[in-house]
Amino acid sequence: MAVRDGAEAQAQKQSPEAAAAAAAAELAHFDAIPWVRKQIDDAVARDSSVVVEQSYSRVLKPRGEDALVSRTLNRPDAIAGFITLYTPPPSPSPSPTTTASTSTPQPPPPPLVREITAYLTLGPSVNGWAGICHGGIVMTVLDEVMGQLPAVNKLRGAMVPALPLMTAYLNTRFLAPLRTGTTVVATARLIRVDGRKHFMEARICDERGEVLAEADALFVVLRARL
Repeated sequence: MAVRDGAEAQAQKQSPEAAAAAAAAELAHFDAIPWVRKQIDDAVARDSSVVVEQSYSRVLKPRGEDALVSRTLNRPDAIAGFITLYTPPPSPSPSPTTTASTSTPQPPPPPLVREITAYLTLGPSVNGWAGICHGGIVMTVLDEVMGQLPAVNKLRGAMVPALPLMTAYLNTRFLAPLRTGTTVVATARLIRVDGRKHFMEARICDERGEVLAEADALFVVLRARL
């Protein structure tokens, strides 16, 4: 698995070397899990453009955002690893546009990434019942995985980077216990965009593909920076 430059450069209070090492360690963690490695290898075999990287939520940010996942839960006994995988959609044929402030043709933005897969390893410090992940953490995982879609699209220039999205609602269905001490796979999809509203859905599955939890959500782009 290759570490992609980009998210690591956003880290705060870390040298570029330390940030790259942290990202490489997360990738190595999942590289050592045979079923995860096979799924990733199969995805790359199907499409060599697949990007596998440390989750953007794990990167330290200049203003302290994402601290829950990048600091508080970033421990071997909490969320020991969190990586994402997605396929960049092909760029459309060039058809330059002009802006109101300039007559110089501008290239169109890249198309949105509409689906992302994440792998997470959960430890005993996120227990509710013994050996079972707390329901609030399950919801956090669903919310975070969906949140990777706007993060990735902002980094790719497909969304306005300065305006944050926030969760307006998150409807969750708990279908089976999510056991700690295991690695799970989560998938998030962007269903549709209606102005500032981004409708998404996500699910968490175990190694066998059993769906453990799923959610649908609405993320809304704020009108101004926080």
